[in-house]
Amino acid sequence: MAVRVVRLGTARAPDEGLRLGTVRRPPRGVPKTEFASQNWYDVWYPNLAPSVETMKAAQQATTPKAWQAFEKRFRAEMAEPDHSRTLDLLAALSHHANFSVGCYCEDESHCHRSILRALLADRGARFA
Repeated sequence: MAVRVVRLGTARAPDEGLRLGTVRRPPRGVPKTEFASQNWYDVWYPNLAPSVETMKAAQQATTPKAWQAFEKRFRAEMAEPDHSRTLDLLAALSHHANFSVGCYCEDESHCHRSILRALLADRGARFA
Protein backbone atom coordinates (compact mmCIF):
# COMPACT_ATOMS: atom_id res chain seq x y z
CA MET A 1 0.00 0.00 0.00
CA ALA A 2 1.30 3.45 -0.83
CA VAL A 3 0.69 6.95 -2.09
CA ARG A 4 1.82 8.13 -5.51
CA VAL A 5 2.42 11.73 -6.51
CA VAL A 6 1.23 12.13 -10.10
CA ARG A 7 0.58 14.56 -12.88
CA LEU A 8 -3.17 14.74 -13.41
CA GLY A 9 -4.28 13.69 -16.87
CA THR A 10 -1.55 11.07 -17.27
CA ALA A 11 -2.15 7.34 -17.58
CA ARG A 12 -2.78 5.60 -14.30
CA ALA A 13 -0.30 3.16 -12.86
CA PRO A 14 -1.48 -0.38 -12.09
CA ASP A 15 -2.99 -0.48 -8.59
CA GLU A 16 -2.77 3.31 -8.31
CA GLY A 17 -6.05 3.44 -6.42
CA LEU A 18 -8.11 6.56 -5.86
CA ARG A 19 -6.71 9.70 -7.51
CA LEU A 20 -7.09 12.98 -5.59
CA GLY A 21 -6.95 16.22 -7.53
CA THR A 22 -5.15 18.67 -5.26
CA VAL A 23 -5.82 21.60 -7.56
CA ARG A 24 -7.64 24.88 -7.13
CA ARG A 25 -9.78 24.47 -10.27
CA PRO A 26 -11.17 21.52 -12.26
CA PRO A 27 -9.81 20.91 -15.77
CA ARG A 28 -11.28 23.30 -18.34
CA GLY A 29 -13.63 21.99 -20.96
CA VAL A 30 -13.97 18.55 -19.39
CA PRO A 31 -17.42 17.43 -18.23
CA LYS A 32 -17.52 16.40 -14.56
CA THR A 33 -18.68 12.96 -15.59
CA GLU A 34 -15.41 12.43 -17.49
CA PHE A 35 -12.86 13.57 -14.89
CA ALA A 36 -12.07 10.00 -13.78
CA SER A 37 -12.33 8.32 -17.19
CA GLN A 38 -9.90 10.87 -18.67
CA ASN A 39 -7.43 10.25 -15.80
CA TRP A 40 -7.78 13.68 -14.24
CA TYR A 41 -8.97 12.62 -10.78
CA ASP A 42 -11.62 10.63 -8.94
CA VAL A 43 -12.07 13.13 -6.13
CA TRP A 44 -11.42 16.86 -6.30
CA TYR A 45 -9.66 17.95 -3.11
CA PRO A 46 -8.67 21.63 -3.41
CA ASN A 47 -7.95 21.71 0.33
CA LEU A 48 -4.39 20.63 -0.51
CA ALA A 49 -3.92 23.18 -3.28
CA PRO A 50 -2.25 26.54 -2.71
CA SER A 51 -4.56 29.46 -2.11
CA VAL A 52 -5.22 31.62 -5.16
CA GLU A 53 -2.70 34.23 -3.98
CA THR A 54 -0.04 31.62 -3.24
CA MET A 55 -0.70 29.84 -6.54
CA LYS A 56 -0.09 33.13 -8.37
CA ALA A 57 3.23 33.44 -6.52
CA ALA A 58 4.21 29.97 -7.77
CA GLN A 59 3.28 30.81 -11.34
CA GLN A 60 5.43 33.95 -11.19
CA ALA A 61 8.38 32.25 -9.47
CA THR A 62 11.11 32.40 -12.11
CA THR A 63 14.06 32.51 -9.72
CA PRO A 64 15.13 30.17 -6.92
CA LYS A 65 14.49 32.96 -4.41
CA ALA A 66 10.92 33.47 -5.67
CA TRP A 67 10.31 29.70 -5.56
CA GLN A 68 11.58 29.58 -1.97
CA ALA A 69 9.15 32.39 -1.09
CA PHE A 70 6.31 30.38 -2.66
CA GLU A 71 7.37 27.25 -0.80
CA LYS A 72 7.45 29.12 2.51
CA ARG A 73 3.93 30.48 1.92
CA PHE A 74 2.54 27.11 0.85
CA ARG A 75 4.14 25.29 3.79
CA ALA A 76 2.61 27.89 6.13
CA GLU A 77 -0.81 27.21 4.60
CA MET A 78 -0.35 23.46 4.99
CA ALA A 79 0.65 23.94 8.65
CA GLU A 80 -2.82 25.26 9.46
CA PRO A 81 -4.74 22.69 11.56
CA ASP A 82 -7.23 21.49 8.91
CA HIS A 83 -4.55 21.02 6.26
CA SER A 84 -2.10 19.49 8.72
CA ARG A 85 -4.67 16.92 9.87
CA THR A 86 -5.42 16.02 6.25
CA LEU A 87 -1.73 15.41 5.61
CA ASP A 88 -1.52 13.28 8.77
CA LEU A 89 -4.52 11.27 7.59
CA LEU A 90 -3.10 10.72 4.10
CA ALA A 91 0.28 9.67 5.49
CA ALA A 92 -1.42 7.12 7.73
CA LEU A 93 -3.67 5.88 4.91
CA SER A 94 -0.63 5.31 2.70
CA HIS A 95 0.21 2.33 4.92
CA HIS A 96 -3.21 0.75 4.34
CA ALA A 97 -4.44 1.77 0.88
CA ASN A 98 -3.21 2.75 -2.57
CA PHE A 99 -4.07 6.25 -3.71
CA SER A 100 -2.49 9.18 -5.48
CA VAL A 101 -2.38 12.95 -5.19
CA GLY A 102 -1.70 15.18 -8.12
CA CYS A 103 -1.66 18.46 -9.99
CA TYR A 104 -1.59 19.55 -13.64
CA CYS A 105 1.95 20.95 -13.69
CA GLU A 106 4.33 19.27 -16.11
CA ASP A 107 7.44 19.69 -13.94
CA GLU A 108 6.98 18.30 -10.43
CA SER A 109 10.06 20.14 -9.17
CA HIS A 110 8.28 23.43 -9.95
CA CYS A 111 4.88 22.39 -8.60
CA HIS A 112 3.21 22.32 -5.21
CA ARG A 113 3.02 18.54 -5.44
CA SER A 114 6.79 18.37 -4.81
CA ILE A 115 6.12 20.11 -1.50
CA LEU A 116 3.16 17.82 -0.77
CA ARG A 117 5.49 14.87 -1.35
CA ALA A 118 7.95 16.28 1.20
CA LEU A 119 5.22 17.08 3.73
CA LEU A 120 3.82 13.56 3.44
CA ALA A 121 7.31 12.06 3.73
CA ASP A 122 7.91 14.10 6.89
CA ARG A 123 4.80 12.42 8.32
CA GLY A 124 6.03 8.93 7.46
CA ALA A 125 3.98 8.28 4.32
CA ARG A 126 4.79 5.21 2.27
CA PHE A 127 5.41 5.97 -1.41
CA ALA A 128 5.06 3.72 -4.45
